[in-house]
Amino acid sequence: MVFAFVLANRHLSHGDVAPPAEQRLAALQKELDSLIGLHSVKATIREIQAYAYIQKKRSAHQLASDPVVLHTIFVGNPGTGKTTVARLLSRMLAEMGVLEKGHTVEVERADLVAEYIGQTAHRTREVIRKAMGGLLFVDEAYSLARGGERDFGKEAIDTLVKAMEDYRGTFVVVLAGYPEPMRAFLRTNPGLYSRFPLMVEFPDYSDIELFKIAESMFAQRQYTLTKGARRKLADLIRRMRHRDPISFGNARTVRNIVEKTIRVQAVRLMAKQNVTVQELMTILEEDITGTPVRGTNYW
Repeated sequence: MVFAFVLANRHLSHGDVAPPAEQRLAALQKELDSLIGLHSVKATIREIQAYAYIQKKRSAHQLASDPVVLHTIFVGNPGTGKTTVARLLSRMLAEMGVLEKGHTVEVERADLVAEYIGQTAHRTREVIRKAMGGLLFVDEAYSLARGGERDFGKEAIDTLVKAMEDYRGTFVVVLAGYPEPMRAFLRTNPGLYSRFPLMVEFPDYSDIELFKIAESMFAQRQYTLTKGARRKLADLIRRMRHRDPISFGNARTVRNIVEKTIRVQAVRLMAKQNVTVQELMTILEEDITGTPVRGTNYW
């Protein structure tokens, strides 16, 4: 763990208090480790941290070192934690001194691509300016190439690539998207491979992991589930995930289930007089429904 590297390097004696930056880095690492599942993702993020830290140390000792280029591609289905991990990574790199600020600027095609010639480059440069010192997260990045050679999305890509060369080490770019569209996107622009040396694959959550995520969401909102509610919730997640695994939204869909359940519980309690604190906190089996809400895939 990078935090261990930092402490070892400083030779802290017993009773010393770690500086605030090291404490914040440790807290961020704990937050990453607390995420349910994502074991391979966590391992890759640790490798990225360790690599950046060691290259900086080698450079400080006048040893041969590679430039710290951390532009990354995140590949995964919806709701697999790509945005959450990107935000944590940016803050971690700031605490390590790799990035100046550590903020995350999140954009999609509409934030970069304009309707008229010349406007896209200006719009993209403005987004890049806001991302300086932090991380630029481009969601559904493959959409920048969906219109072919004459589409202004190509201008956004070219502007972004030029900024990555001109401001090397000043900010980090993460291109994110669903697996197959991202692979097709990279095949249409082979030059991106060399500019994005890191690829992190976000796997779909298992049924058990999705259930744990739901439990965590309920707990954060101070709700508890009865045994019957737990069984029904687990069965509902399993059925929804296996019914349409391609478009299933992983943690995003689980969040919708949780929010729908809380609304159903609220309607049930509205009909009661003198609702107790325990009733306000308890989710019953009848509160968990499989009724879809119009306008979404599931809820």
